[in-house]
Amino acid sequence: MAENAKHLLLVDDEAALREAIAERLADHGFLVEQASSGEDALARLADFAFDIIITDLRLPGVDGRAVLDAALERYPDIIAIIITGFGTVKDAVDAIKQGAADFITKPFQFDALLHVLRSALEQRRLRSENAYLRSQLEERYRIDGLVGRSRAMRNLFQLLETVAGTSSTVLITGETGTGKELAARAIHHNSSRRANRFVAINCSAIPETLLEAELFGHVRGAFTGAVGARQGRLEQAHKGTLFLDEVATMSPALQAKLLRVLQEREFERVGDSHTVKIDVRIIAATHSELSKMVADGSFREDLYYRLNVIPVQLPPLRERREDIPLLVQHFLQKLGAEYVPPRTVTMSQEAMRRLMAYSWPGNVRQLENVVERALTFSQGRAQIEIDDLGPEVQALPNTGDGTDEWFPDEGIDLERYMEGIELTLIKRSLERTQGNKVRAARLLNLKRTTLIEKLKRLDRQPEA
Repeated sequence: MAENAKHLLLVDDEAALREAIAERLADHGFLVEQASSGEDALARLADFAFDIIITDLRLPGVDGRAVLDAALERYPDIIAIIITGFGTVKDAVDAIKQGAADFITKPFQFDALLHVLRSALEQRRLRSENAYLRSQLEERYRIDGLVGRSRAMRNLFQLLETVAGTSSTVLITGETGTGKELAARAIHHNSSRRANRFVAINCSAIPETLLEAELFGHVRGAFTGAVGARQGRLEQAHKGTLFLDEVATMSPALQAKLLRVLQEREFERVGDSHTVKIDVRIIAATHSELSKMVADGSFREDLYYRLNVIPVQLPPLRERREDIPLLVQHFLQKLGAEYVPPRTVTMSQEAMRRLMAYSWPGNVRQLENVVERALTFSQGRAQIEIDDLGPEVQALPNTGDGTDEWFPDEGIDLERYMEGIELTLIKRSLERTQGNKVRAARLLNLKRTTLIEKLKRLDRQPEA
C-alpha cells in the first residue's frame, strides 16, 4: 500500500450509486470506505482520520450538513465534497461556507467528481505556511485543561461539575498520565473554595522521613535541621483544597495520621503537642488499585473508605481514541503559542492516523510530549508529517486501517482472532446505540436477526 494513498469516506444512502462510485474511485487509487447513513459516517469518523469525505446532503436521520460539521471539527484538514440530487445555489453557498471544498449535483459525470477531488488535493498541497487552524476548541469539550468529547469524557465532565458543588472527599484513580491532578484542579476551581489555595503534594516524590513534616509542618528543633518552625501543606490549604497524589505510597503510620485528619479535622505539627484545627477538602489520587492493597493489608481499610467517598475514574487514552484529534489540536495551539513568533501548525492526516493507532501507555502526558517533539522537528513547516513523530509512533506498521495490532512470532489462532474482532465490533455497536439492536445491526450492515444469532454464538465461545 502506497504511503500517500488517500483514505476516502463515501456517504450515501443509495447503495447502487454508492457502490458504483466507490469502485471507480478505488480504480483511481483511493482507499474507500462506505457509509450508508449519517450515523454510520459519524461512527467511522470517530475511529479513523480520513483524508477526504464525500457525503450526500440529504440522508435519513443525521443529514449531510451534520456529517460535514463533525468531519471538519474533528479534522480541520479533511477535504469535504457535498453531493446531492436536490441542489440549489443556496445549498452550494451554505456547503462552501461550512467548509466544503466543492458541491456537485446529481446526476453527474464521474470525471467531474474526479476533477473536483484532484483540484482540492492540489489546493491542500499548496497551502502556505500561514494556513490557519480551522477548528477552534469549544469550551463544552474541555474543563480546566481536560479535553475530550468522547462519551467517557462527557460523563467525566458531568461528574466533576457535580462533585465540585460538594465538600466531600474525592478519590481519583487512573493510569499514569491520564490527568488526575487536572481533574483535582477542575473540582477545586469550580467549587466554593476557588478563592482559596489549591495545594498539591506528590507523596511518592518525597522521602518517607520528610513527608510527615512536609504534610503537617514542624516546630523548631523537632528534628535535626529544623532550625525554625514551618507550616505544612495542610495549613497552607486551610479553607481550600489539598491534593494528595499517589496516596497509596504513604507509610502505615502516616495513613493513621491522615485518617485522624479526615475524621477529626485536626492534627499536630511534628514536635509539637498543640492541636491545629483545619478546614480543608482532601482530594486523593493514585494509579494503584487500593481495594487490592486493602485486601493484602498494605493500605488501611478505614482510610480507604474515608478517601473513597466519591470515586472518580479517569479513562486511559487508548479507550477514548476519538479524542486524540481534539487533544492534538489543543496541544498544537498551546505549544505553538509559546514560540516567538507564534506558530500555527496542523497535523497531516497520515501522521494523525499513526497517533490514533498507537496504544499510548503514557496516556495524555505522552501524547503531549510527542506533539511537542513533532513541533520541534517540523522546523518551521506548516504541517507535521510522520517523520516528525517519535520513534515509538513511527515504528507502528503502516496498516492503513487505524489498528496497532502486531503479528506475534508464535502465530495466531486466526478463527479465534477474527471471532474476537467480530464480538468487539458488535459490542461497540451496541454501546454506541445504547443497546438498540435494530440501530446496531444497521451500523454493521446486518439484519437484526443475524446480529442476535452472531451475538449468541460468540458469547457462547469458551474462554481462551
